[in-house]
Amino acid sequence: MTIRMGFALALGLWLATSGGLARADEAPAKPQRIVSLNMCTDELVLRLASPKHIASVTWLSQDPRNANMAGLARSIPANHGLVEQVLALKPDLVIAGAYTTRSTVALLKRVGMTVREFGVPSNLAEMRRQIHDMANLLGEPQNGEALIAEIEARLAALAGRPRPAHPRAIVLRPNGFTTGRGSLVDEILTAAGLTNLAAELGIDNYGQIALETVALGQADILILNTTPDGPPSLAHEILHHPVLARLGDRLKLVALPAKLWTCAGPAVIDAIELLLDAAAPPPAGKTP
Repeated sequence: MTIRMGFALALGLWLATSGGLARADEAPAKPQRIVSLNMCTDELVLRLASPKHIASVTWLSQDPRNANMAGLARSIPANHGLVEQVLALKPDLVIAGAYTTRSTVALLKRVGMTVREFGVPSNLAEMRRQIHDMANLLGEPQNGEALIAEIEARLAALAGRPRPAHPRAIVLRPNGFTTGRGSLVDEILTAAGLTNLAAELGIDNYGQIALETVALGQADILILNTTPDGPPSLAHEILHHPVLARLGDRLKLVALPAKLWTCAGPAVIDAIELLLDAAAPPPAGKTP
């Protein structure tokens, strides 16, 4: 069966059982059957909505190596972003990321399904605004306010911690990518009292960096963006390069689980706290 035939059959079944098409610009005041098609929107939906109102989240969110809400996500049906799956779930609201499942989103809009898309926050202020917008969309504004208040309280507590004199740090991700100016990761580094070497080198957002640059960059801290116990992959080979082991003799290597800042949510505060701990000077009388 072709994709087009599968879509047509699923659409026919949906039309026959749903009583017609809802307008794409009409979201219910409190959706009862929410489908999320993006791992980051999954996390916010899982944190803000009642599980009984969540019809499906992506399969990615059920993997604890990559997702922060895997325990709850495993109790909810998973989807792989296919339009046939979405139609069969009969949602009254579909939530997607701005850069993922584009063909599915386009088809769902064509049939008049209510779809809302969320972008990628580039700083903490945008993260708060996204939580606020998501909570209102889900009809759970009080949950959004509570989550934002929790984030603010944790940030305030971390702001009072002593900090070193802005050590220089650089992030190394799979395939040799790093994170520069104008990104949420850059703001996380700043919140942890670190100077982002990639930003000093003129890198904006995400860009590749040579290991030679990392080795000669005079960083104090090298942050390895890893997935603990993840399957072997060529993309991750660079994170195990012998050069990095040698660099450990003169700078501090910090392994930071990717899931802490892949998505904009409360887990980024865990990332800030981890980096603050890593950058803290050793107790008196001890050497690093």
